[in-house]
Amino acid sequence: MEDGRIGRLLLTGAAGGLGRVLRDTLKPMTQVLRLSDVQTLGAPQPGEEIQLCDLADKQAVDRLVQGCDAVVHMGGVSVERPFEEILEANIKGIFHLYEAARRHQVRRVVFASSNHTIGFYRQGERLDAHSPTRPDGYYGLSKVYGEQMASFYYDRYGIETVSIRIGTAVAEPGDRRALHTWLSFGDLTELIRRSLLTPGVGHTVVYGMSDNRDVWWDNRLAAHLGYVPADSSEPFRSVIEARPAPAKDDPIMVYQGGVFTARGPFEDAD
Repeated sequence: MEDGRIGRLLLTGAAGGLGRVLRDTLKPMTQVLRLSDVQTLGAPQPGEEIQLCDLADKQAVDRLVQGCDAVVHMGGVSVERPFEEILEANIKGIFHLYEAARRHQVRRVVFASSNHTIGFYRQGERLDAHSPTRPDGYYGLSKVYGEQMASFYYDRYGIETVSIRIGTAVAEPGDRRALHTWLSFGDLTELIRRSLLTPGVGHTVVYGMSDNRDVWWDNRLAAHLGYVPADSSEPFRSVIEARPAPAKDDPIMVYQGGVFTARGPFEDAD
């Protein structure tokens, strides 16, 4: 690391919703930002490299990781889908990423895990990083697998990871559930910055949320990251609560994972 910045930082999933945001906000943290996705990313800007890659292609992922000092892994299927789709990018892909990190001696990964690792807990239950996982679908299962992969590669090979269980990372919270789970773009960037630069993280699991009034998640076991969110869902509360409330048995009002708990089965999926 020179001048306080990472030499070359890899951002996977750079064409996704959060990837497009992080393409700009991560630049001050690195001398070279390597961007990757399966979709086109346009022309590289100053300080950028672009390398398209299918995470299911082990050799391509190996080439992608080569020369990088750290990885922010946002790539993969980000919604609930049939298992076969989740398998390629999210399960094979995370294995390929950690194998490449091992071979190329990358020592730090920030993994975009998800609140859907614990989605079948009921709203109001208080959780920390030691609470058993309760995934709410194939997507959530893949993120549990990714966290366990991160744990294994730290114990076996010393690759440190912060697994961020991202809440609702959007520009503004849009419903009652998001009042609890919202993560602003600014707070996401700060949490990634702390995850990249804090020494001695081992494998840390942290809940990605802003400073919301009523939260279900306790980050005391990730206090060493020094993450202090700056934003809150509170300014949006009056507008959201003025709308008609969903039925009490609607998954968005019952489970922490919201509608993900009711998606599938996918026998008739295209």
